[in-house]
Amino acid sequence: MQSSNVLMSYKGSVSNDLLTSLLAIAQYKLDGIEQKSVIKKKIFSILVEILQNIYHHFANTLKDKLLEDDSITFLLMKVEDDYMIVTGNYVAAGDVYLLRKRIDEVNSLSAEELKEKYREQLNIGSVSPKGGAGLGIIDIARKSNNKLEYEFVEYDADYSFFNLTVKISTS
Repeated sequence: MQSSNVLMSYKGSVSNDLLTSLLAIAQYKLDGIEQKSVIKKKIFSILVEILQNIYHHFANTLKDKLLEDDSITFLLMKVEDDYMIVTGNYVAAGDVYLLRKRIDEVNSLSAEELKEKYREQLNIGSVSPKGGAGLGIIDIARKSNNKLEYEFVEYDADYSFFNLTVKISTS
C-alpha cells in the first residue's frame, strides 16, 4: 500500500460512528503529509460530503443479500502532488438514472455555472426524505475543481455498485 500512495482504505459496513472514526484518521494522516492548511481543509470538506452521502444514500436493504463487510469501499490516495478519493457503495437500480443524470449535469458546468447552480439549489431550500438538499454532488465538484469520475456496475436487477473518484488538485 505504501508504494501505491494509499493513505488509508476501508472496506466494510457503515455507521455514523465509523464515519466519525474515518474522518479523524483522515485528518491525522493529512496533518502528517500536507503542509498547506487550505488543501487539508478542502480535502477534509470533500471527504465529509462524500462519506455523508454514502451514509445517507447507500442501499441499506442489501444487508439481506450481502455480508455487511461488503457495504462500502473507501480509499484516500496521494498521486504525485494531487489527492484522490475513491468510494464505492451499492445503490438501488431505480436511483442509477437520476444519479448519473445529476453527475453528468454537474460535470458539464463551468466553475461559474457550478457556483450559480449551488446558489439556486440553496434558494430552492427543499429537503429530500433522506435529509439532503441536493447540494452534495455540486459541492464536491465545486471544491475539487475537477470533473467527477464515476461508474455503475450492475450487481443484480435491483442494485448496482456505484464507484466515484474525486481528484483534488493541490496547484
